[in-house]
Amino acid sequence: MGVYWAFLRLMTTMTDTQKTESVSTPRSSQAPLPDVKTLVSWLGDMMLIREFEVRAMQAYQNKLAGGFLHVYNGQEAVAVGCIAALRPDDPVITAYRDHGHALARGLDPKVGMAELFGRIGGCAKGKGGSMHFFDAEHHMYGGHGIVGAQGPLGAGLAFATKYRDEVMDGGTNKHVTLCFMGDGAINQGAVHEAMNLASVLSLPVIFIVENNQYAMGTAIERCTAAGGQICDRAAGYDMESAVIDGMDIIEVYRDMKPLVDRCRDTSKPIFVDMRCYRFKGHSVSDPRKYRTHEEEAKWELEDPIDRMAAYLDAAGHLSRDEFKAMGKEVCQNIREVVEWAKNSPEPGLEELYHDVYVDPWGPYTGTSIPSFLQKRSSDQERGHGA
Repeated sequence: MGVYWAFLRLMTTMTDTQKTESVSTPRSSQAPLPDVKTLVSWLGDMMLIREFEVRAMQAYQNKLAGGFLHVYNGQEAVAVGCIAALRPDDPVITAYRDHGHALARGLDPKVGMAELFGRIGGCAKGKGGSMHFFDAEHHMYGGHGIVGAQGPLGAGLAFATKYRDEVMDGGTNKHVTLCFMGDGAINQGAVHEAMNLASVLSLPVIFIVENNQYAMGTAIERCTAAGGQICDRAAGYDMESAVIDGMDIIEVYRDMKPLVDRCRDTSKPIFVDMRCYRFKGHSVSDPRKYRTHEEEAKWELEDPIDRMAAYLDAAGHLSRDEFKAMGKEVCQNIREVVEWAKNSPEPGLEELYHDVYVDPWGPYTGTSIPSFLQKRSSDQERGHGA
């Protein structure tokens, strides 16, 4: 809370030029902002993701969550701001730091936490864990554990929607796929093949590099040629590119919305260098010895939650007390999420033979959708909404 008010004082003393000098897109081409209610909901979404990650780290330390755990603290504005620029049926795919994207896309946090705990109530019945959040009905096509693997899949999703729109439905392209990846992934051959194919086939996909300055524990300037200018790579694929301040959700949305609209209209791929920073290590077990305390403290002053709260406060839309009340409500919500996940049963041994093949074969018993999707489908059939 103290950082928030320090940032608010900083914002009120800066000129408009100082506030926007890091933004590459001219303000005349930026999208207008939605109504205040939506802006406040963005803040709430970022706070929900942050608290989810805090509780996930605690659960990992208490041995409730196993496997790998890659949290999203500091990058919340990227997922929430980018997804806000989409339509509900636009596909989203990302890497293994995927909790924020899934929650921003509408995954029930209870279902996400249960997945971390390896429980049957999780989005992948507890079989995928942290790196494989998935919610097909919200068009969130997963986190993927292999670095760069989502690049070809993102191009494939864009091909599928375009083929359906233009060939099967006989119309024009209506969809845009967002394919998120870390800065380390841009050195993978599969990503370059995907970008080349997306350009050759004119696919409506936006490759978003969440450039958090580090590929695992290696600084970008040490492992990526011309790491300070990764947008130059897009020119080799005849692809439009943009640099966006990923620590400010206002700028993320303002810059992403025109890109999404243009990608939808032209059916051509775009490359985005989204400048951001992860406040925690590569994974929960990372001691972060490759970074200085001074560097981390400097970036924490750019906290996207504090920046959005300061913006709303300065505009007279959200008081300090209202912000604190939002925080308490989010904390209570996630406490209930943790309890629900703890009470979800563990998968039975029979699940080892389930979801291997679609149809029963030999000892394998076929497949079925997770319980949260079954409930959602039955609610829709009863007319209770999505």
